[in-house]
Amino acid sequence: MIKKRLYTPGPTPVPEQIMLTMAEPMIHHRHPEFQEILTSVNENLKYLFQTDNGVMTLTSSGTGAMEASVANILSKGDTAVYVNGGKFGERWGEILQAYGLNAVEIVTEWGIPVPPDRVVDEIKKNPDTKAVFLTHSETSTGTATDIKSIADAVHKYNNDIVVVVDGITSVGAMESRMDEWDLDIVVTGSQKGLMIPPGISHIALSERAWKRAEKSDLPNYYFDLKAAKKALDKNDTPWTPAVTLFIGLEKALEMLREEGIENVWARHQKLADAIRSGCKALGLKLLSSSPSNALTAVYVPEGVEFKKFNSIIKQKYGITVAGGQGHLKGKIFRISHLGYYDELDMMTMMAALERTLAEVGADIQMGAGLTAAQEIFVK
Repeated sequence: MIKKRLYTPGPTPVPEQIMLTMAEPMIHHRHPEFQEILTSVNENLKYLFQTDNGVMTLTSSGTGAMEASVANILSKGDTAVYVNGGKFGERWGEILQAYGLNAVEIVTEWGIPVPPDRVVDEIKKNPDTKAVFLTHSETSTGTATDIKSIADAVHKYNNDIVVVVDGITSVGAMESRMDEWDLDIVVTGSQKGLMIPPGISHIALSERAWKRAEKSDLPNYYFDLKAAKKALDKNDTPWTPAVTLFIGLEKALEMLREEGIENVWARHQKLADAIRSGCKALGLKLLSSSPSNALTAVYVPEGVEFKKFNSIIKQKYGITVAGGQGHLKGKIFRISHLGYYDELDMMTMMAALERTLAEVGADIQMGAGLTAAQEIFVK
């Protein structure tokens, strides 16, 4: 018997109690019992985002919330700057271009975050810039960007520019304070730090962003955030929501609030430190110079074929990790510590990693990774 374990940065494992809650009989979304769920969810989402603004929930993946943020705050012909440091930063550009906007790209090497002054320099070259699009945790590279410093630098230069953040693998895993950091739009998805299956996304707008939304002339219908906000203010949804996912979300948010958001961030920090320490002790090279606490991107050892490595760790040990994307396909693997994980989950991951590496002929010292990871937890 092989127990299957998921270590991908989305979907992430779903707690058993949430799965059981979602298995209960279906309810109708326009009746009082669902309104009670909405009340709880909407209040706890504000806590999760660290904002006093309402957080809207869309029945879509995180990409839907990304598109909504573009379609609702910009107008035809607008200029927007975006940072491309991986597949998901690249996605910002693709969405902007799909709406015919002037998308100004800042390219940074995968694994290296962009510094604030480079963003401001690009805005200076494009004085008509209306918005800046950032990725807090770049999932394709396991890289964290200092969005707080960038938002501060951008708003000091031009306080009218809207700062939009893809927080899809950072919200619920890394310190993220929407109001305190003066972020204008933050989006996330359900199958990441929120610990439920894919299918819903969340988006919050600042007052600055809502002012821009009032002037937007881009087409939208299903992703009309003004309609979503109008419904939110009435404790409702504009369209049929993913009822079962809302039921699971209520439980997930209660779990996160009970743990305390600062404790959630600290837990992810420790799990990430343990994985990185264990990998380094095995002589493995990490991709990112600024690693995200959501996941760790690790180079496949020289001489090891990724397909063979991945086949053994999945088929023999039941561990599912994520591979590389784009030009990193076959060169890295990505280990998630995002969402429903604890210390022993990381020890299991390290044990399977050591045994797999040994089987594919990598030159490692068995037990070194486990020892290094364990030392992080017993400090």
